[in-house]
Amino acid sequence: MIPAAKAAELPLLVIEDEMAVMQFIQTALQRSGYRIVTANSAAAGLKLLEAASFSGVISDMRTPGGASGADVHAWIAAHRPELKGKLLFITGDTVNEDTMEALASTGAPYIEKPFRVHELIEIVEKLFGKAETKAR
Repeated sequence: MIPAAKAAELPLLVIEDEMAVMQFIQTALQRSGYRIVTANSAAAGLKLLEAASFSGVISDMRTPGGASGADVHAWIAAHRPELKGKLLFITGDTVNEDTMEALASTGAPYIEKPFRVHELIEIVEKLFGKAETKAR
């Protein structure tokens, strides 16, 4: 387990395959003081989770590459249980029954695309805490 002081220094992992959405999230969070590491698929995000430590994960539910947000949740539950309560899903697919079932089964909070900066920051601060220092 990571000490609290160290956790605050760790970046958030953002998994999103849509470049415009990724840039929006990255810019909004960095301007609010968060350190960010990005992955363009759940499969790439899982590789990063295996290799590095993060204070939390923001993941799209559906990404190309054979892995999904539900797979990220399952991996975290099995290998990084300290992050299980530090996972936020983003999705633009809430009309899909499979997506809604996956979201319900994880119990993780989610934010629906499209969302506004203030909505993102509000839920990120609630889930991960406020950023300690501004990113430069």
